[in-house]
Amino acid sequence: MAFQSDRPIFVIGCPRSGTTLLQLMLHSHQRIAIPAETRFLLPAYSARCDFGDLRDSDNRRALAEWITGRKETKFRDLGLDAAEVVEEIVAGPPTMGSALGIVFRAYARKFDKPRWGDKRPSYFKHVPTLLRMWPNAQFVHLIRDGRDCVASLKEMPWYKLDIHHAISAWREAIDFGRRYAAKLGPDSYYELQYERLVADPADELSRLCMFLGEDFDPEMTQPQDIARLTVPPQKKWHNRTQTAITSGRVGSWAERLEPQEIALAESVLSERLTEYGYTLSGAPRPSPAMLARFAKTATHRRVAHRKKDLRDRWQRRYEPGPVECLLTKQSPTPA
Repeated sequence: MAFQSDRPIFVIGCPRSGTTLLQLMLHSHQRIAIPAETRFLLPAYSARCDFGDLRDSDNRRALAEWITGRKETKFRDLGLDAAEVVEEIVAGPPTMGSALGIVFRAYARKFDKPRWGDKRPSYFKHVPTLLRMWPNAQFVHLIRDGRDCVASLKEMPWYKLDIHHAISAWREAIDFGRRYAAKLGPDSYYELQYERLVADPADELSRLCMFLGEDFDPEMTQPQDIARLTVPPQKKWHNRTQTAITSGRVGSWAERLEPQEIALAESVLSERLTEYGYTLSGAPRPSPAMLARFAKTATHRRVAHRKKDLRDRWQRRYEPGPVECLLTKQSPTPA
């Protein structure tokens, strides 16, 4: 008898680090289903006290209808029958993690796959929350040259912040990742680098599958096939996922960033960049004014993170019930 894992898989990383490409690669695996960003997991968790004790079926129904009925949750993008999912949540275990897990499980079932996951870059700030609901989850952290991430963020129509915030986001992703690596260990946390992934997809994905406890599926190296079917046409910034994997954008920051932006990024991120093998350009030190503004931005973001943590701790004191997922695990299957 050989047991095949059903542990949830969460893809994390700084925005514009290639997490959509990795999501498509994993979704191409014959046993794994990972949708595009759904945007209901964290909002549902944050609003958990509003739904009351989920041991009351009426409260479970209210939660289920909130997930499936609001446009903001992007539930419609999953292609699931809302009424069926609502009834499945109502009939399921009375915890937030169970209700959310039922949605993702239904999505995986749509593709006849036994294992589900989720992808959202900002999850790197919320790993403790995800672990509260799924203690056995596995996290895959995709790391890309911070300068390429910053250059790409600058060009996104949905990114409204400045260069200081973009640089801070990459630094935060790396620092959070270091903590998770030490705390979770190699069975639950895995890092891979974008540059190696696009240079040799088969080798890097084979290693990733070993971490996940899965056999390597060659279809994972052809994510463009499923991207053409699943990536919304309005998301033009994901158009490259619909073509063959290429390393053509690696290092493009040199042409896409201004000299002073390169100087700031390398000054602030130098130790972290070199740790992952990224070569510095030798740009001169940025002006004191730029460094001071970055320090102010970084401090503001750090304070915001702490306030969020404090709010969550306060909410935990008034939680109407447990949040851990109680869905039945898979049974061992014949080898």
